[in-house]
Amino acid sequence: MSHILASDRRKRIILLSGVFVAVVLIAGALWHLHASSKASEESTATDESNGVGVLLGLADSAFHEHRLVAPAGSNVYEFYLSVLELDPHNKPALERLHTAFEPACQEVEQTIAKGDLDEAERELRLLRDYGTQEGVESDNYKVALLGSYLYAQRNVLTRKHEAEALQIQEGHTAASAN
Repeated sequence: MSHILASDRRKRIILLSGVFVAVVLIAGALWHLHASSKASEESTATDESNGVGVLLGLADSAFHEHRLVAPAGSNVYEFYLSVLELDPHNKPALERLHTAFEPACQEVEQTIAKGDLDEAERELRLLRDYGTQEGVESDNYKVALLGSYLYAQRNVLTRKHEAEALQIQEGHTAASAN
């Protein structure tokens, strides 16, 4: 009988040892999963804050170099709007965009006056994008006026091209009549 009791005791010890090992392995796996997800979250937060920091630095450089809306891809508005995509309530970005609004409108107006209408349209789109940001009270009437000015200049350019085409056509008609 003692042989049977010893055998049952060994089975229990082996079973309890197996359960203990399984619990330790599961606990270790859960700890590792939790630690790696927390590290991943911290890494993502750090990457986003570093990305915002880099963009703010680039935007400040562009601001000091008076690159408000041009050149494309390297100007105040594009950098700060990118910051706001990552952090919609970034106070420095919102304040700088507000500060740059008036001079940027003047730059867009000058671009229209020079006749670079496609570039002016791109620049005007940046001002419109700024106006759509949450919590921004932009001077929409200025953007609307610039849009009207751009539209009028496009009409003037279209009429000019039509007049040139008519002159060329009349020249060909006169040449073929002779």
